[in-house]
Amino acid sequence: MSVPQWLKWAREIQSSSQTGLTFAHNEYDVERNKRLAEIAAEIIDQYSTLGKQELYNDFLNQPGYATPKVDVRAAIVKAGKILLVKESQDGRWCMPGGWADVGETPAESVIREVWEESGYRVKPTKLIGVYDANRSGRPLNLYHAFKVIFLCDLKGGAAKTGFETLAVEFFDFDALPDLSQNRTHADHLLEVRAHLDDPHRQTFFD
Repeated sequence: MSVPQWLKWAREIQSSSQTGLTFAHNEYDVERNKRLAEIAAEIIDQYSTLGKQELYNDFLNQPGYATPKVDVRAAIVKAGKILLVKESQDGRWCMPGGWADVGETPAESVIREVWEESGYRVKPTKLIGVYDANRSGRPLNLYHAFKVIFLCDLKGGAAKTGFETLAVEFFDFDALPDLSQNRTHADHLLEVRAHLDDPHRQTFFD
């Protein structure tokens, strides 16, 4: 799936607005860049189910110089089955993970996310892949994001839901539940399986 031109335009305008607000020197600069954020919200409002005011407010809450966001995910396999969590937002399943936090390394972020979402302790052992979250047939995200997937060893803990999860289970790769496509796509899991089959497989990036 290619990124539609309207989303490319909206992202570029929003990122210019965000960066402009960060370095604004006077009220004129502030108002001009707020208007750019409003235009980006208007564009997305016309082509999606997201509301203009909600988008505008979210844009103004994005701090600092505009860069891609980083989403970390953990591939945890036991007895040939992969650990997935059921997301409270959409009721679908994905590898545990989420946005990386400022001040943490990517590995530290994925360790924390797994603990918070599943109740398990893990140790990252290999970088499986770094994906552009919007390309190669994956669903579109509003913000440009990179998805970083780690292969992790299970070190302890027990299945326990968190604030953002409804269930925690291991699934056979050939009997997967309905996936939360923005968080975990089928091609992510194919790459996980490929690394399990070939421990020397190189890290994927796109």
